[in-house]
Amino acid sequence: MDIISNIALISINETLLVQLISFLIFLFIINRIMFRPINDTIRDRYAYIDKKQAALVDAEKALNDLQKRIREGELAVKKESFESSRAMEESGAREAGSLITNARAEIIAMKKENEDKIKVLLDDARQHLNKQSQLLAQTIMGKVLNRTL
Repeated sequence: MDIISNIALISINETLLVQLISFLIFLFIINRIMFRPINDTIRDRYAYIDKKQAALVDAEKALNDLQKRIREGELAVKKESFESSRAMEESGAREAGSLITNARAEIIAMKKENEDKIKVLLDDARQHLNKQSQLLAQTIMGKVLNRTL
């Protein structure tokens, strides 16, 4: 046996060629078994994420449009309610004015009616007082004069 002393770490011979071929076969197999499926999965995941982000952007646009329509509807409803409230206030003021006018007319009519009743009662009371005062005067005169009149 020959003892060959070789100090070099890498020796270029047929084992290097075998190792190189086995490494290339290993790379080919690992690429087919592991790297391609992982890359396909990553691509699918990126496509899924992109689709979801596009859907999210569309949903945000739809949400913003819906919020805008809700705000516009809310403003329209508020405006309509203010107009309705104003119309109701005006109608109430007109009705209150007509009620006040009717009440004043009724008060004036009642006042006149009561004044007429009071005049009648006063006239009756005056006539009664005149009769009573004449009777009293006759009685007093009769007693003062000591005779009947």
